[in-house]
Amino acid sequence: MQLPKNAERLRIYTGENDHYKGRPVHEAIVEQARKSGFAGATVLRGIAGFGANSRVHTSKILRLSEDLPIITEIVDEPSKIDDFLPLLDEMIGEGLVVREQVQVLVYRHNDGKKK
Repeated sequence: MQLPKNAERLRIYTGENDHYKGRPVHEAIVEQARKSGFAGATVLRGIAGFGANSRVHTSKILRLSEDLPIITEIVDEPSKIDDFLPLLDEMIGEGLVVREQVQVLVYRHNDGKKK
C-alpha cells in the first residue's frame, strides 16, 4: 500500500474506561480502521492528562490505572479520513478528535525478502 506524501493524521483522545458497544472504544476504533482499509493505527497509553471536565488522571501508585488517557492515531489520505469521521462521531461519547496535515517520509513493511 502506498501512502501519499501529503496525508493527514487523525488523533483521538479518549480514556481507558470509555466503551463503545461493550468494548473499549480504542479497540473498536482500531478494528473499524482495519476494516475500512486504513494503512495502520496505533494506540498509546498516557501516564497523565485531563480533559474537558478538568479531572486529572494519572498513573501514580495511589491512583494506579484510574481511567488513564488513551490516544489512537491513524494516518492516511484525507478522503479516507473524511469517510471515517461519521462512524467515529458515533463511537466517541467523550473525548477529543483532531485532524492535521502531515508529510509521510517513510511507509514500508518487511515483505519477508532479505536484501
